[in-house]
Amino acid sequence: MLDALRRHWPEYVMEAAGLGMFMISAGTFGTILEYPGSPAHQAIADPFLRRILMGTAMGLTAIGIIYSPWGKQSGAHINPSVTLTFFRLGKIEPWDALFYIAAQFAGGVAGVLLVTLALGQSFANPPVLYVATIPGPGGPAIAFLAEVAISFVLMFAVLVTTNTESLARHTGLFAGVLVAIYIIAEAPISGMSMNPARTFGSALPAQLWQALWIYFTAPPIGMLLAAETYLRSIGPRGAICAKLHHHNDKRCIFRCGYS
Repeated sequence: MLDALRRHWPEYVMEAAGLGMFMISAGTFGTILEYPGSPAHQAIADPFLRRILMGTAMGLTAIGIIYSPWGKQSGAHINPSVTLTFFRLGKIEPWDALFYIAAQFAGGVAGVLLVTLALGQSFANPPVLYVATIPGPGGPAIAFLAEVAISFVLMFAVLVTTNTESLARHTGLFAGVLVAIYIIAEAPISGMSMNPARTFGSALPAQLWQALWIYFTAPPIGMLLAAETYLRSIGPRGAICAKLHHHNDKRCIFRCGYS
């Protein structure tokens, strides 16, 4: 444990910062677009158009994190479900997986708290409500199934692209586009989380615990199912590495097939 912490603490910090930046972006754009007193909200009456803008902003945020120097080094998981999936695939050491997940939760909370300090009640009060992820009108069961589905598709796309030489460099673009599409089309169903640490980061200050089980179970189930499907479709070779962008000059701490 101490050896992993001593050698790989920079990657842990990068993972915390990555999800922290994602939450800062989500909180900032969520407040700009959804706070009733915001000029942007007043100028754009159509909620679907606001979701298009939100989806575009968050898709670009995800792409920026993945292709940033820190994202290239840590692998840009920024999601416990992604880390667990690569652990299942044998690409990450147990202590690294544990510290990655702890860092992601810490980063998610820190990002939301920073937005709260900066924007105050406009971010904390409904309808923005700390950009919390909650089930839509269809209820918890539909939200659960939706989270499983979008998590499955995202992880399967990541595995296919990262392990296809001609596509590997573009994995971040595929992931960002899916994030954008999900926010536009799926957010009204489940809030579009795919990420236990992202949901917890909002739920803690908002004190919204009633549907937390959905976001702690559905994303890992969906992504682990994607890993099983991928393994059965491509055979025992499995994944090459746990990075979303590997072909760069940053060190790799994973059980990497490129080394």
